[in-house]
Amino acid sequence: MSINILNNIFSLEMPNSQYVVGIDKYGYNHCLHWGKKCDIFDFEIEDIGDENSNHSMADAFKQELTVFGGTMYRDCGIKATFADKCREIELDFAGFENDNNNLKLIFNDKHYPLCVCVNYQICNNSDVITKWYTVENKGNEKIVFEKLFSGEISLPSKKPYVIQNTNGAWAGEFLKAKSTLETGTLVFESRRGTSGHNQAPYFIAYQNANENMGDVYYAALAYSGNFKVEASRDLFGTTRILVGISDFDFSFDLNSGESFETPKIFCGYSSCGFGNMSHQMNKFAIENVLPKSFNKKILPVLYNSWEATGFDVSAAGQMKLAEIAAKTGVELFVVDDGWFGERNSDDAGLGDWFVNEKKFPNGLDELIDYVNSLDMDFGIWVEPEMVNKNSELFRTHPDWAYHYDTRTPHELRNQLVLNMTRNDVKEYVFNCLDRLVSNHNIKYIKWDMNRPFSETGAENLENPQMLWYKHTMAVYEIADRLKAKHPQLALESCSSGGGRSDYGALCHFDQVWTSDNTDAIDRMVIQKGYSLLNPIKTMRAWVTDITGINKPASLDFRFNIAMQGALGIGGNLINYTDSDIEICRKNIAFYKEIRNVVQFGNLYRIMDIDEDEILVNQYVNDEKTKSVCFIAANGTRFFKKKVPLFFNGLAENKRYAFDFCNMHYEKGGAYLMNHGIDIEVRGVDYNKIIVLEEV
Repeated sequence: MSINILNNIFSLEMPNSQYVVGIDKYGYNHCLHWGKKCDIFDFEIEDIGDENSNHSMADAFKQELTVFGGTMYRDCGIKATFADKCREIELDFAGFENDNNNLKLIFNDKHYPLCVCVNYQICNNSDVITKWYTVENKGNEKIVFEKLFSGEISLPSKKPYVIQNTNGAWAGEFLKAKSTLETGTLVFESRRGTSGHNQAPYFIAYQNANENMGDVYYAALAYSGNFKVEASRDLFGTTRILVGISDFDFSFDLNSGESFETPKIFCGYSSCGFGNMSHQMNKFAIENVLPKSFNKKILPVLYNSWEATGFDVSAAGQMKLAEIAAKTGVELFVVDDGWFGERNSDDAGLGDWFVNEKKFPNGLDELIDYVNSLDMDFGIWVEPEMVNKNSELFRTHPDWAYHYDTRTPHELRNQLVLNMTRNDVKEYVFNCLDRLVSNHNIKYIKWDMNRPFSETGAENLENPQMLWYKHTMAVYEIADRLKAKHPQLALESCSSGGGRSDYGALCHFDQVWTSDNTDAIDRMVIQKGYSLLNPIKTMRAWVTDITGINKPASLDFRFNIAMQGALGIGGNLINYTDSDIEICRKNIAFYKEIRNVVQFGNLYRIMDIDEDEILVNQYVNDEKTKSVCFIAANGTRFFKKKVPLFFNGLAENKRYAFDFCNMHYEKGGAYLMNHGIDIEVRGVDYNKIIVLEEV
């Protein structure tokens, strides 16, 4: 890993790739290369001299930073208005700083006291680059920004790229969406206050790539609020992608002496298809993104009580569930919604984060102590950014919700959004959560958020268009404060399922709730989409009583799918038979044997449920000594029988032993990957798991 510099050409050199930027004699910044390694001495910056009355020389530049102004007509990453109403930025290169694996390119406006920096960071043993901008107001008068994106990426080829994102919805998150960008602009964004269920703050770009082959470029934004990914292909055939905070209803005041750091983007290049891309990001996230308290720890098997009880929560009922959950091998017992205030339905109680004494007459500790006596940790559900009108909090502080005095607030799920940009609101939320964890032996908080913003009035802000950003930062701040004070506390980001499942959340939360949809058939697709760029260990997946509408799935089948992430149980255990409990016990015990490989290994997506009608996901540990292969199908056309299974990710020179369908195998890695074995897939509810171990 190194950053080499030659005549204002800067080469970021990683294990398998290289990123090269340069500054020309006029002070313009250029992206010169991103891909396989080259010699820095071979790079030079060519003059572009084809300016005419309809387009300018600047339009053709592949830049690391495009600002608004002059004859640069394409969309820009930064736009600002100065005190004298000038709305253009004109930058001069002012030098650079190179500190170990960090590079900063420094630019100053030619007239105004504005400093803009383009920042790069590379990490040992990773091909992922972290990029972001910083802006600093060195003058005495305010600068108002209308755009503050995090980065600009120019792809190398002149041919059209396929740009991939997601096209999802509540209970249908992370569904693949792709478009070939021939010309014009393609936009993915959220305007909801969170990253949302519909589209994701990332892109994947490729031309001819599949799971195992081809060049793939990608970037993920570490931000959980309104975002924008804007891909365009211009008249010169260049594909550019802007990534950052959405400019929808956005402006940001930068006062004298202040600086602002945009959210980071994690960018990567894979020359070996989508699989290698996933491996890069999985390792990078574990090492460099996830909170250090749990990034390298196994996530426990949890039980969540929501499906069993809904709002009908009681100490006796939860104890009964805990008793059964412990028998199955569960390690963490989580009480969901309904334990607090007057929370008997979704129209009351949010904001009143104190224990309901009717439901827990002896206090919450009676339940926690019982759970602990069963050798399980205790966790609890909260939705701290929300308030019901029917709550003590709202009756006392109706002004604490986002509102306009002249507009009727829209309630979604009978709740309003708290104004987290207010310090008193932020402190109230922190103190409530801190009190819970300080006064009770709580090891886990499930942080939910069940609606988008509306009536975004914030009288406390001079510039209310800053609230979208400030709200997100308040969530991060509270999460960080909680984890700093309570290092034993694990946090889950849950936003009606996948509404806040992004790299911004993963910088502050230990895991995400992937989707409210727990149907195993649907989860095959949802989990595949999540796995492309997100670390597997953060993907909570439950076994519940939802068994599919047209194709019911057995309990073993549901475990097969849920064990491919961080396993949880969410069914009504009270209704389970002794046989059901035994199935749970056996599957949980098995998962504990393999979870290190699943949560920390490399995932190989061998067969696709959409394309092949069969799901085959294989996980391999770093040492290539152990592998777990999950096979599942819930109905195939034409009564498929024998299907060739080619394993992946094994060491060619190692030998592996495994049992499958009453047969024992001992084969070389090369044989298993190049020749494979035949598997026989029959009918509905087909599920098998193969464990390969080095011999």
